[in-house]
Amino acid sequence: MALGTTIRRKYLAVHRRTRELWTIGKALASTRHVVQAHLIPIRRCNLACTYCNEFDDFSKPVPLDEMRRRVDELGRLGTSFIVISGGEPLLHPELDDVIRHIRKRCLLAALITNGYLLTKERIERLNRAGLDHLQISIDNVQPDDVSKKSLKVLDQKLKLLAEHSEFHVNINSVLGSGVKDAADAAAIADRALALGFSTTVGIIHDGNGQLRPLGADEQAVFDRIMHTSRRSYSRFNHFQQNIARGKPNDWRCRAGARYVYVCEDGLVHFCSQKRGVPGVPIAEWKQADLDREFLTKKPCAPRCTISCVQQTSYIDHWRAPQTQRANMVPASVLIRPAAPATAGSASPTVEVTESVRSNS
Repeated sequence: MALGTTIRRKYLAVHRRTRELWTIGKALASTRHVVQAHLIPIRRCNLACTYCNEFDDFSKPVPLDEMRRRVDELGRLGTSFIVISGGEPLLHPELDDVIRHIRKRCLLAALITNGYLLTKERIERLNRAGLDHLQISIDNVQPDDVSKKSLKVLDQKLKLLAEHSEFHVNINSVLGSGVKDAADAAAIADRALALGFSTTVGIIHDGNGQLRPLGADEQAVFDRIMHTSRRSYSRFNHFQQNIARGKPNDWRCRAGARYVYVCEDGLVHFCSQKRGVPGVPIAEWKQADLDREFLTKKPCAPRCTISCVQQTSYIDHWRAPQTQRANMVPASVLIRPAAPATAGSASPTVEVTESVRSNS
């Protein structure tokens, strides 16, 4: 690698880490703003992994002007970090402009992708757009009937990222339902570390984001990866120790406050597995909503495996006990399982008979 490229990467890494530390400091100083938001520019995906309930094969991309408005609305809520996911966000024809607008608002910009559409030119475009973080989840070493997101297929993409990316790259391996060989997760983690990336391990949840305990072989692999993985600033993953053992977590879910999920229709949801709750347009989500949901106890929290919500909420685990009950929506609605998406079908939502905002 050329000396100039190495120096530039180090400079960008220091600059990125400084902004990340500022984000954490801001979050510690005040509880009255969004820390992390997931933003969906397109629901369509070029793959059809059988365990996934977050895609379809027909949705159109959200227009650029509308995406900019949604970024601005998140900025209004004091958001520090926007993660673009989907579907497959690289299918959006103006994704680079969305990232540029996030950075224009001085926010951290991240992307979750299956990696299939990455090329040298596409990576360089993401560099120019100012992307801060990219994550790829790889499910197995060899593609199978559950998932095509395999190390065999994606290894050349990983090499391109190692050579050309100027942003931080994390490779997430997975364990649990649908993964045939637990050893695959360890092989994926080893490959990520060899290429200079950080690595995490996730536990596949059921269709409602709830935990399924790991078997003995899976547990051994999980412990090994957690011990050897390179850590990043966001790896507040202590909660996964209980998840891996099938034990509930005692934590304060700040979904709807510190973390929000904004779908392709521009609606705020608690997370990807609670689509429909509350289902309020982002333009109508106000400071009073953030304040209320910060203190609202969610009945699905103890057995939740949604790491982005857990990690964000961890910032406030030591303060502000949740004193409000989630009595605006019946608990049976919040924990109702969602069926996996299938090609040609719309993404599942959770039907809500009463607005979460009715008691605000």
